[in-house]
Amino acid sequence: MALSKRLAQVGRECVACGTCMKVCPRAAIRVVSGVAARVDGALCVGCGKCAKICPADVIAIVERGTAG
Repeated sequence: MALSKRLAQVGRECVACGTCMKVCPRAAIRVVSGVAARVDGALCVGCGKCAKICPADVIAIVERGTAG
């Protein structure tokens, strides 16, 4: 399967609540060490469900290759 053109990017202000993990249809997001969520770029399809539900509003959907 080819990678999608879009990708979720989690900001540094992530509060590690895990809400994004629960809605991700591809299990592409994991909370690491209870500190912040991380996105697996190989699994993320950029659907935006995580960005819409994030209570801290720190997830953006960006064009792949521009994620920093």
